[in-house]
Amino acid sequence: MTIADFEDVEAEFEALDEWDDRYRLLIDLGRALPAMPDVLKTDATRVRGCASQVWLYPTKQGDRLHFDADSDAAIVKGLVALVLLLVQDRDAASIDPAAIRARLDALGLSKHLSSNRTQGLASMIARIGELAHPA
Repeated sequence: MTIADFEDVEAEFEALDEWDDRYRLLIDLGRALPAMPDVLKTDATRVRGCASQVWLYPTKQGDRLHFDADSDAAIVKGLVALVLLLVQDRDAASIDPAAIRARLDALGLSKHLSSNRTQGLASMIARIGELAHPA
């Protein structure tokens, strides 16, 4: 199955019985993430609070936000790709960190990720919220 949107991931997660298979799906999502140019991987684009290295570089296209993103860890890169399915090229005003958390919680991720990955995921979502709604 080709993953085109978050609903496809939800269907795949539902169809898979084992968490090892779900982790493989996350890793595959990360592998499919477009390459982020190394020049964008700076301290300014690094997400704080992640045990792994995670970078988010936003660009605004009209009212929409587009993210270049990457991680140095396979599962975390898959989590980045998963979050991007919910926010990529969306109107910045429509990006709601609480809604993102709720959609991810419905997948059961928090019960199966390490505490470091759970904290890193929360940090990614918080950073996306900051970028979408600057103070």
